[in-house]
Amino acid sequence: MQSNDYHQLPATEKQLKYARFLSQKTGIVLPWETQQDRRSLSDWIEAQKSVRPSVGQFDNYPSSKQVQFAERIARYKRSEVPHECFRDKGLMSRWIDCNK
Repeated sequence: MQSNDYHQLPATEKQLKYARFLSQKTGIVLPWETQQDRRSLSDWIEAQKSVRPSVGQFDNYPSSKQVQFAERIARYKRSEVPHECFRDKGLMSRWIDCNK
C-alpha cells in the first residue's frame, strides 16, 4: 500500500496528550515533526510504551503496605524487622516470607 504524503492526517489531541505524558515519564524528547502527523505519532507512542522509565531514588524501597505487614508480623512474633529491610524491597519480601 502506498502512502500519500500530501494527505496526512493531523495528530489528535488525545494522541498528543498521551505522547507528552510518555515523553515526561520516560524523559525522551517528543520531536516536533512527529507531533504533526497522526501515523508518525502513533508509531512513536508504540515505541515509547515499552521503554522503562528512569529509576527513581526510592524505587528500591519497600512499599508502605509491605512495611506495615512486616511490622505486624514482628509484633506478633515479639521481634523486630531488621533495619536493612527498610532500604530494600527484595530483602523485606524475603523477611516477610520467612517470618509469616
